[in-house]
Amino acid sequence: MSPGESMKSAVLSVSFALLLAVAGLMLPASVQAQFGRAPTVKVASAEMRTMAPSMKIAGTVESRSSAVLAAEVEGRLVEVAEVGTRVEKGETVARIEDTALTLRVSELEAEIRRGESRIQYLNSELVRVERLAETNLAAVSQIDETRSDRDMALADLEVTRSRLEQLRDQIERTRIEAPFSGVVVERLARAGERAGSGAQVVRMVDPDALEVVARAPLRYYQFVDPGDAVEIAAGGQTFHAPLRSKVSVGGENLHVFELRLDIQQPLPVGQSVRVTIPTAAVSEVLAVPRDALVLRTTGATVFVVNEDDTARQVNVTTGNGQGDWIEIAGSVLPGERVVIRGNERLQTGQSVSVSES
Repeated sequence: MSPGESMKSAVLSVSFALLLAVAGLMLPASVQAQFGRAPTVKVASAEMRTMAPSMKIAGTVESRSSAVLAAEVEGRLVEVAEVGTRVEKGETVARIEDTALTLRVSELEAEIRRGESRIQYLNSELVRVERLAETNLAAVSQIDETRSDRDMALADLEVTRSRLEQLRDQIERTRIEAPFSGVVVERLARAGERAGSGAQVVRMVDPDALEVVARAPLRYYQFVDPGDAVEIAAGGQTFHAPLRSKVSVGGENLHVFELRLDIQQPLPVGQSVRVTIPTAAVSEVLAVPRDALVLRTTGATVFVVNEDDTARQVNVTTGNGQGDWIEIAGSVLPGERVVIRGNERLQTGQSVSVSES
């Protein structure tokens, strides 16, 4: 065979192959299935699920343990923890100078020793005058006077001891301690400044005890209850959290109620989130995974896989959605298999191969 004839033969072979491919595309789905060209699809079952219409509201991540710590005694601040310092419960986050209080403690301790010495003397004196009275060498009035002096000295000693305990308590309060484990997030006063009693010094929060706080229109109050799992979207992730409490905070000008949800996700305090709440009572509806929907200009359809593994296209209308599932209405029965992967080019009557994975 000459080179020219070989080239002509190759061209004819390629043309014939292309013609067969085009003809294959034009064949009906049922004819294609006869040639073993059944596409592989993944399916899921249509299910009856409880759903309700919903809306998204704004929420904020907050710490359940957040406090502004204040000075309890007056004095000069000698130590204040830096912002970002993590402290355990009971650790010192700020300290007030206690020199004057310590000196006063020493003074009262000396007064107590003096008072104890005087009481010891008066007790001895009382014994002496009582013995003299037995021999008529001391008057009864002298005994009464000595006993009175002793009792007054005892009372003065108790007052001094009480003042000493108060001073020691004040010295303890010069150390501002963390009421819970957490992080110092703000310094409201600095070392060297003089703080009065009640002056705010630091603010701290516990970043490990988190909650989401959101407010919703009061007309939806009846559709959520404590314990409900509520969907939260934050930072590209979606998760569910239990509703710990709902509180009506509405008033004449603000008709809302507050939701508080406990979360375990390590989100930063102050982050904005979106909370999904129902806006009507839940009802049982037929639902399919969202991936089962094939959206066209003419509407939405799903492909149902019949018992003989052939596809059937069904027109549907969509309703409420919940996560990856969406309500549908159409000629689909609960338990029927719907295609969720590989449905883009299916046709009614086309045979399919169902993937088990």
